Amino acid sequence: MAVIEVNDLEKRYGDTAVVDGVSLSVEENEIFGILGPNGAGKTTTVECIAGLRKQNAGTIRVLDLDPQSDTRALRFQLGMQLQHSELPEKMRVHEAMTMFASFYPDPADGDRLLDDLGLLDKRKTAFGKLSGGQQQRLSIALALIGKPKIAILDELTTGLDPAARRATWKLVEDVRSTGVTIVLVTHFMEEAERLCDRLALIDRGKIVALDSPAGLIEAVTDSQKMRFRPSVDFDDRILKDLDDVTDVTRQGSQVIVTGTGNLVQSVSARLASHDIVASDLRIDQASLEDAFVSLTGREIKLGDHSESAA
Repeated sequence: MAVIEVNDLEKRYGDTAVVDGVSLSVEENEIFGILGPNGAGKTTTVECIAGLRKQNAGTIRVLDLDPQSDTRALRFQLGMQLQHSELPEKMRVHEAMTMFASFYPDPADGDRLLDDLGLLDKRKTAFGKLSGGQQQRLSIALALIGKPKIAILDELTTGLDPAARRATWKLVEDVRSTGVTIVLVTHFMEEAERLCDRLALIDRGKIVALDSPAGLIEAVTDSQKMRFRPSVDFDDRILKDLDDVTDVTRQGSQVIVTGTGNLVQSVSARLASHDIVASDLRIDQASLEDAFVSLTGREIKLGDHSESAA
């Protein structure tokens, strides 16, 4: 059952269409990802879904509610962690949790949420004294304090170090296991592949593809790459004339063979027939990033690469 239905959504600023005809549906209890580069229209889309921005055209239904006319009713069922959120500098963590909990009739256990997010020892710390990663995790806790049916998480791991990022992914999976539907906005490929049941790839305000991560990859390419260092030098033509090989390139002492079908078996047999041993062999399958490049014709610009301490 769909809990979010978006049809032909448009949001313009002057003559600029930030969101241009976006249609999507989110099923109950799935993790639905919205993936794309900075400035693609991801945040504007989810802010319209949450009722924080009014669309210029199109319809939105969330739990069969209109985000604009049913704002109060929706507030009790939808939690949102914004990409950039600020609290008063001197407000302590436990004060923020208590204040947000007071908005809901049956809030979650605030200390347990803080513990899950590694912030329990910071409960008496002022917001202004938290690191960027800690502020981000606090905003996640605040989004979940009302025990929402739907949680929108916008760039939730930006600014987290790799260990904290993976711990946060585990938290997201745990939250979903309690029955919460999650809409995840991200520009991290690994995050999208790890967490999302389905993904909408968005670029320049338009959805260019919508499928499972595996489905997106399979739909655009079946190519493979194998990399190895040969025991002796050889003429690339002995591999290029194989039916499964589309290209052979070199990077220093490494040979990179691109192809389809039974690439590994074909190349391995040909090398063996010439008494060539392939050492340091690695097989690279197509990735979600490959799919994005294939669909949009350009590489995703990640923008913030920071991995600041959490």
